[in-house]
Amino acid sequence: MQNQRNIILAVVLTALVLFGWEAGVGYFYPQAKTPTKTVEAGGAEDATKPGKPTREGGLRDAAAVALEKKDLKSALAAGERVAIEAPAVSGSINLVGGLIDDLVLNEHRETVDKDSGPVRLYSPSGTPAQQFAQFGWVGEGAAAPNAGTVWSVKDGAKLTPSTPVTLTWDNGKGQTFALTYKVDDNYMLTVEQSVANAGQAPVIVQPFALINRTDKTASLDSFQVHSGPVGAFDGSVSFGTDYDDIAEEKTIETAGNADWIGFTDVYWMSTLAPVGAKAEGTYRALGNDLFRADLVYAQQALQPGQKLSRTTKLFAGAKEHNVLDAYEAQGITNFGLAIDWGWFRWFEKPIFWLLVKLFSLVGNFGVAIILLTAIVRGIMFPIAQRGFASMAAMRAVQPKMKAIQERYKDDKQKQQQEVMKLYKEEGVNPLAGCLPMLLQIPVFFALYKTLILAIEMRHQPFILWIKDLSAPDPLHILNLFGLIPFDPPSFLGIGVLALLLGVTMFLQFRLNPAQMDPTQQQIFMIMPWFMMFVMAPFASGLLLYWITSNLLTIAQQKYLYSRHPQLKAQTEKVAEDSARAKAREKKGKA
Repeated sequence: MQNQRNIILAVVLTALVLFGWEAGVGYFYPQAKTPTKTVEAGGAEDATKPGKPTREGGLRDAAAVALEKKDLKSALAAGERVAIEAPAVSGSINLVGGLIDDLVLNEHRETVDKDSGPVRLYSPSGTPAQQFAQFGWVGEGAAAPNAGTVWSVKDGAKLTPSTPVTLTWDNGKGQTFALTYKVDDNYMLTVEQSVANAGQAPVIVQPFALINRTDKTASLDSFQVHSGPVGAFDGSVSFGTDYDDIAEEKTIETAGNADWIGFTDVYWMSTLAPVGAKAEGTYRALGNDLFRADLVYAQQALQPGQKLSRTTKLFAGAKEHNVLDAYEAQGITNFGLAIDWGWFRWFEKPIFWLLVKLFSLVGNFGVAIILLTAIVRGIMFPIAQRGFASMAAMRAVQPKMKAIQERYKDDKQKQQQEVMKLYKEEGVNPLAGCLPMLLQIPVFFALYKTLILAIEMRHQPFILWIKDLSAPDPLHILNLFGLIPFDPPSFLGIGVLALLLGVTMFLQFRLNPAQMDPTQQQIFMIMPWFMMFVMAPFASGLLLYWITSNLLTIAQQKYLYSRHPQLKAQTEKVAEDSARAKAREKKGKA
């Protein structure tokens, strides 16, 4: 009766987790689905409600995407612009305001479709996906340029890594302002702001730089990975502020001097970093889903004939770990920590490093994951061997343990002493069987973080139908791999990889020594199929890791039994004893 109650409880809890899992995963781990289908501009009446943010970020309803496309075209066609042409970024500088408001990332596509355009990071003010950077001054006693100022530039100017561009503006009262832009081969623009006072009186100027963006395009912000305001202040990187905090407080002044400040998505980031001068950082809510990160330098009096310059670095690009680390090496404090690795980065980064190295050798991230799994299993092979032997030995002594439990059922202390004595006599360590599983947990977690964080994994294919290892398996069994026009709910979205996970886990458990307790047997029978449903919405790369690990475990168990046939004999004997005990129990009830 007790066993039946336990089984019923296990099934109820399993069902609860199974059906509750969809809501949990949907909230904490939503996935970017197929590219958003656009509609013609003006179809606002057909707009659907915005979906939840995804790890990719971007506009989330078709009408906004269509409007963005229309507004972008008209905004970029209006007025004069200076082209930006660099290996990693392309776009233009708006001469009205000197804004950098048109920027795409050349090496990253919008979708897995090779014909999809590059990821757009910056869009002009007023467009649905607006994000831009501005550099300016607050002046006292002098007219300072603003967002409506039209700057001058030499004819034919083009910003490339070898050709900086300088914009100038004369306020007609003796002060001349200049903005000199430089760009490197990756994602860093360097902007020098200067003002020369040729007037007859001193003026006070205060340089600033800002990033303005909407959170409508923000990526998923979860307990696993931060998306939103980010920065380093007096050497400490902060992920603790989100858009809701700013919207509630209106203005958040950060503590300490800003090493860098801006906004991050899971894969993309836009930040400002002062060079050779201290500056303060502030976040502001502007209303209408708009937010701003300000970098403000100290006020300075400028005497007649004096000139003031301030230099700021603008990072606008993909969070590629080697690129961020290189900028940190060039002097931007803790810039490599802009990737939110969390508390276990000391373990996750070496795993990621090894994975990237393997990828550079074989050219396929799926193969690299398989090799990484083999290496990890190889390192843990001796420990796993001892664990398997200990598990088999534990099953072999279970009849003796049961006898002790029956004999001393009214004296728990004596029962415990006799059990420990039995362990010592038989050379059994009950914890050894769990050790290999415990050691795999950090590896699993590290790979999980890598798959959801690292842009290096984005859009990386494996073979056949797996076009993106950082996304769930796209083929579902229930709709016959897409042949039936039916999109199953996530908890029923069983793909080929999830099925393989269940099958390999089932085979692995079948090789384990049989459980004496019928309830445990039932749980071990259910567990593989339960995990199949649980893991189905996760990244394909993670399932590939687990399937490979299961296969290696099966091979390892086969090897163990071939080397120690007595273990297999013990396992079979325990299974036979268990079957006989079950038969006796049934006979007694009858």
